[in-house]
Amino acid sequence: MGFLQPNLPVVDHATWDHLSRQDRMRPLARHFAEFGFGSPDVVILGYLVKVIVFVAVGWAFIMTTPGIDGWFDPATWWRTPAAFYKFALWTMLFEVLGLGCGFGPLNLRFVPPMGSVLYWLRPRTIRLAPFGGRLPGTAGDTRTLLDVVLYAGLVASLAVALVGALPRWEVATVLGLLVLVGLRDQTIFLAARGEVYGTLAVTYLLASTDQATAAKFVMVAIWWGAAVSKVNRHFPFVMAAMQANSPIWRFGHLKRRLHRDFPDDLRPSRLAAAIAHTATVVELVVPAVLLLSGGGWVTTTAGVVMIAFHLGIISSFPMGVPLEWNVFMIWGVVTLFLAHPGLDLASLTQPWLVAALVVAIVAIVVYGNLVPSRVSFLASMRYYAGNWAATFWCFRGDALDRLDAGVVKATALPHQQLARIYGSEQEALVPLHMGYVFRGFHTHGRALWTLVARACGSSHEDYLVLDGELVAGTVLGWNFGDGHLHDERLIAALQRRCGFRPGDVRVVILESEPFGRGTQAYRLVDAATGEIERGQVEVADMVSRQPTDADVPLSTWPERE
Repeated sequence: MGFLQPNLPVVDHATWDHLSRQDRMRPLARHFAEFGFGSPDVVILGYLVKVIVFVAVGWAFIMTTPGIDGWFDPATWWRTPAAFYKFALWTMLFEVLGLGCGFGPLNLRFVPPMGSVLYWLRPRTIRLAPFGGRLPGTAGDTRTLLDVVLYAGLVASLAVALVGALPRWEVATVLGLLVLVGLRDQTIFLAARGEVYGTLAVTYLLASTDQATAAKFVMVAIWWGAAVSKVNRHFPFVMAAMQANSPIWRFGHLKRRLHRDFPDDLRPSRLAAAIAHTATVVELVVPAVLLLSGGGWVTTTAGVVMIAFHLGIISSFPMGVPLEWNVFMIWGVVTLFLAHPGLDLASLTQPWLVAALVVAIVAIVVYGNLVPSRVSFLASMRYYAGNWAATFWCFRGDALDRLDAGVVKATALPHQQLARIYGSEQEALVPLHMGYVFRGFHTHGRALWTLVARACGSSHEDYLVLDGELVAGTVLGWNFGDGHLHDERLIAALQRRCGFRPGDVRVVILESEPFGRGTQAYRLVDAATGEIERGQVEVADMVSRQPTDADVPLSTWPERE
């Protein structure tokens, strides 16, 4: 791996190009296990610079608050509520502008590295309303001038709130616009990370005596929701894949030790599983210590552990790059738990409001884990657990030409961007297949590749397979792992605009595993004719296979009447 050049596997195109898809993936899987995507160091440096700029600008906004001065004098601001809430609002603004999660090369966005803000300010682009547009005033899937005004208003209200004293009405305005935007387009709500920063903003509207306590409960709910969702058989696979792509584990063949028997058995090793389970325990236990301890060395130690926990995630540069979110969580540890240690419930002046907020959050998390098909993995706080809804989109014939002609896109599709960067479609196939391998290293990848052949039949090798996240990022302006943004609703929206012929676009949809169920439901859909088949796969069958296997047993369900 060099500073400017990526470390990609070298293939003999004269032979490799004519292999089956799975055979092309196998040598790339071994390369990924040892080098990850092989991103050049300049890409990693670029993300680090972005994080530094993010912190510096957020700090500057905090300094505009009356009574806070002295950039390097923490005693004057770290106990002040505005230091926490302004950083939350700044992070929301950073995210909703498309600068945070889903930004740049590690999310296969090259030219340009983001497109969200320009896309959402453009009428006649695609929007996806929650609840299928059944709520009054939310029907349709075309962005109107009203949607543009609402989004611009949200951005403007956040910018206004960040400068000055932060009165409650400014935060209430942000929340009102966030709700209105979200009811018209759930993509923007998720991109703003409304489940984190929106919920924390609600606590600012409470009495001053209750703000810190309520915010602490929200932070702990985020940690616990994420931790509980990782109590599954998927997370060790996530850990192995994430650390394989990390720039930190590059010495002494350490990455090989993340797999059972490199290069023959690329399932996660005991080391990878131990790291995964230790991280889960830390995310469950240490936040409880932070919440309940009253200061002193116990609170300080717990704070240091959680800061190290989030620094560990940042250092791995996970796909989707939730770097600023982890910086914010560190900020919360410092300004909420270390600056205001302890949990004084007796001092609450609005205990029922605090309790109602906590109950609402817990209810969404519990329901989202038990019925994941109904709730975004972000709203149910199932972060990086490996248990996500995912899709593969399969194109043949002139289907991509129809997509290009019929849809206003935020960017070109990733394989088209790669062809421009590498100079030819042939060379772009290697990094495209590295993306295939990345998905295969997660448990659901095994099922997805099995289902591609099922959906497309014996001619499945004639289809160009694209990850649904990449399709959604192109035609919605943003995506960050939520498979519900590229399910039947997006299929229908594109079909209305592109008029795909039967058989030209087939979509494989794999739903998350309900907590402890051991199965994941799937659906196969033709864009022109509708659902082809539905059924389920066993998690036990997925975890027993290699990243390039495509032979997971399927259990089909009877057709619905």
